Amino acid sequence: MNVWRRTVVRKDGGMKAKRLGRSAVEVTELGFGGGPLGGLFAPLADDAAAEALAAAWEGGIRYFDTSPHYGIGHSERRIGEFLRQVPREQYVLSTKVGRLLLPQDPAGRMDEFFHVPATHRRVWDFSRDGIRRSVEDSLTRLGVDRFDVLFLHDAEEHFEAAFRDGYPALAELRAEGVVGAIGAGMYDTGMLTRLVRETDIDVVMLSGYYTLLHQSALDELLPACAERGISILAASIFNSGVLATPRPGPDARFEYRPASAEVLERAHRIADVCEDHGVTLPEAAMAFPLRHPAVAGIVVGMRSAEEVRRNLAASTSQAPERLWSDLVAAGLVDERAPQATA
Repeated sequence: MNVWRRTVVRKDGGMKAKRLGRSAVEVTELGFGGGPLGGLFAPLADDAAAEALAAAWEGGIRYFDTSPHYGIGHSERRIGEFLRQVPREQYVLSTKVGRLLLPQDPAGRMDEFFHVPATHRRVWDFSRDGIRRSVEDSLTRLGVDRFDVLFLHDAEEHFEAAFRDGYPALAELRAEGVVGAIGAGMYDTGMLTRLVRETDIDVVMLSGYYTLLHQSALDELLPACAERGISILAASIFNSGVLATPRPGPDARFEYRPASAEVLERAHRIADVCEDHGVTLPEAAMAFPLRHPAVAGIVVGMRSAEEVRRNLAASTSQAPERLWSDLVAAGLVDERAPQATA
């Protein structure tokens, strides 16, 4: 493994960047989430993936996140093919550990999570050796010489192993200079809070629990991160799609499943308030997490150049301050959420 060196997000990207915790790693406020490039929800051609990544780069995104899990390696491969065309010092790259990919005969089968042939199977492994093997495998798939950030991934059902063995393995890699920042990417706010309070991680990637529809991270996680100086990257800010359009349709997804009538009704009520202030639902969904001082950035999964450009435009929209207090007054947003910028 090559030694990590400090990453500087250059100004020519044109997007504001923030440091992750006490590390030297800086990420653009909008990051490219690699899940859809693995064929999440629908198949995706290599050309479409490349066009999405090119549009992200052109729009100033310099933080790219992926995982072996996403399309059993497809996302890592596609992101790597693109990033090898641009200067290494100009972007920040993260991937995740916890699952090893073992080759198998697909026998005509498709993967159970992504729309790709089942050429590999996943094996959970948060051991020191497993994590080091995962890092080496990911470096090979991506074709890069180092990562900037590594996350323990989806450890909810394997938390004790991840806490006992996985975290020390990541801390060791950071101490060796192999990686600049370490953390965990999960949806369980209680487990993430324990990691924040009892370890020396730099960042957590929170999936779906600090959004316009769900703010339970305000109970413990966000205060703990603010107290300990640990950054949050807010992922799944559209809650799998229900917040991704100005008005969600009846087939919209919420947390990877069809949205319930109750969720759709609440999303439309939020959209009503947004429209009163000349703001769309996606614009508000992207702006909301960034208002909290512990949130360094948002990570949005994107699968086409059109989607990237739409999200870039939404991310630059300026919502009036009154929007947030009106959402609180309507009982649609937790009153503990920041209602005014610092």
